[in-house]
Amino acid sequence: MATNTRTPKAEEGTQELHRAGLKATHPRLKILHMLESGEHPHLSAEEVYQRLHESGEEVGLATVYRVLTQFVEAGLVIRHHFEGDRMVFEINGGSHHDHMVCVHCGKVFEFHDPAIEDRQRQVAERAGFVMDEHALYLYGVCEGMKKNGKCSKK
Repeated sequence: MATNTRTPKAEEGTQELHRAGLKATHPRLKILHMLESGEHPHLSAEEVYQRLHESGEEVGLATVYRVLTQFVEAGLVIRHHFEGDRMVFEINGGSHHDHMVCVHCGKVFEFHDPAIEDRQRQVAERAGFVMDEHALYLYGVCEGMKKNGKCSKK
């Protein structure tokens, strides 16, 4: 008799992938778990690849890109294009938020401000514009750099 050696977390990931119409392959499960862990909520494909290799996983960079693209197309993940051709991925949690990006270390900080959201809706309405979605990215220097002369990420 076979025993089930899957953890509840792995089972959850498998179900999530199936609901999105994707097969639960080892690379997909590993990448999904990494993004869902919340330890690093905004990762580039290269950072995902590096972390997989650091944990002993043998997954190619092309596979990482392919899986992340599939996740975006399935609505599991959101892709953000920041200045300087920097692209990061984060889990689609279903709630809207905006981003601040440190131009020195590249760290991405999330924020939500209802006043900003209201103002954007008002501007769109006044212009007769029906807004489907929007993204706000603020670029500047993180608190660590400002206070200590070194980036928060380092």
